[in-house]
Amino acid sequence: MTTPVPFPSAQRKSLLDRLLSIFTDVRAGEGVSALLLAANVFYLLAFYSVLKIVRDTLILEEAGAVAASYSAAGQALLMLVFVPAYGAFASRVNRIWLICGVTAFFASHLLVFYALGIAGVRISIAFYLWIGVFNMVAVAQFWAFANDVYSSERGKRLFPLVGIGASLGAVLGSAITSFVFENVGPYLLMLVAAGGLLVPVGLTVWVHRRESGRAAEEPEAAAQAEQPLDKEGGFQLVLRQRYLLLIAMMVLLFSLVNTLGGFILNSMIATEAAARVAAGPPGGPDERALIGTMVGTIQTSVNLLAFLLQAFVVSRIFKYVGVRAALFILPAIALGGYTLMAVVPLFAIVSWAKILENSVDYSIQNTTRHALFLPTSREAKYKAKQAIDSFFVRAGDLLQAVVVFAGTALMFTTRHYAILNVVFIAIWLVLAVGIAREHRRLTADEPAERAA
Repeated sequence: MTTPVPFPSAQRKSLLDRLLSIFTDVRAGEGVSALLLAANVFYLLAFYSVLKIVRDTLILEEAGAVAASYSAAGQALLMLVFVPAYGAFASRVNRIWLICGVTAFFASHLLVFYALGIAGVRISIAFYLWIGVFNMVAVAQFWAFANDVYSSERGKRLFPLVGIGASLGAVLGSAITSFVFENVGPYLLMLVAAGGLLVPVGLTVWVHRRESGRAAEEPEAAAQAEQPLDKEGGFQLVLRQRYLLLIAMMVLLFSLVNTLGGFILNSMIATEAAARVAAGPPGGPDERALIGTMVGTIQTSVNLLAFLLQAFVVSRIFKYVGVRAALFILPAIALGGYTLMAVVPLFAIVSWAKILENSVDYSIQNTTRHALFLPTSREAKYKAKQAIDSFFVRAGDLLQAVVVFAGTALMFTTRHYAILNVVFIAIWLVLAVGIAREHRRLTADEPAERAA
């Protein structure tokens, strides 16, 4: 029998609640569940960061940056199949079976990739496709779960704290991987990640049981948590609701901008690594090791800055300017970065512009995007969010592949791609205005948001 957990208002702040209040407004009794959710996404992002470095190293070594762009586009096609299947499964099981079952399903695939890799099979493209699906699905359903657990008011206060777990996990995952990669290699890291992904499964069960203990205070919410979702699919929800459609279009456009920027960076990394090998002494690091180290160093810089922003900036932005104003921070930064790339297309400029862009994406933008779903239905939180965070993200990748294909044929340089991104960001800003208007309408009865 589950012991009821009193509402925060019925308790005094514990030591944990007070300590966590350094980062955001944590009220009495909220600290434990928030910390468990932060630990959950910590492990998800840590092991994703490990696998991301493995992915980038394998694809750049075996196929090159252009193949990486085309492989990213293939993920959108996979999502056309996966999203309806995910929605059908969500309509048959409750949230705990949905989240844990899908996570374990993906973890088992890593064992297959490990076996193929050590057998000498070239798996880079298949692994690139797989990790693109895994990352989007696992992270989207985690935040759907967090949206389901928290009310709109609690989510806006506690999401910045939960997001610290994601940022810290990404920092440690990439830092450790870049340090050990040369000695351990990509395939053993896959095996480590396969076992590690079972930890979020256990944490999800823990949070679910703890929050289900509030049945005496929130009987309706507790009953809903045990029920499957309605039959309407994620794509249907997105197309039927203007608010969700605008979010989907914004996510698609941002994915286009970010992935095209990633192509620019990957191209320069591959060129830089080849130049260093050619200029280096005989017996020095090979191209794979240099690429892995460079990718790991850049990703570690991104994740460290993202962690600092998540820990000390995001909650203040939400408190003082609100969720809607936060929508405009990343496009403003990206606009400046790609304008600078167009003027000075050097490796140092591109790498630091992408570090700043990605760190703001992983912290401010990600938390803001997840918070946009707080005033929506449970079906939108799980199904529409899954469609948006998976298919529409990968649809942006598909458009990026078209741009790269055309740009390769036209012999585009870094400057040309940067100018294209400036144009795309202008459209992104227009969509952000529309989302802010719809969000204001949905949250019109929330005094805190109006005050902000």
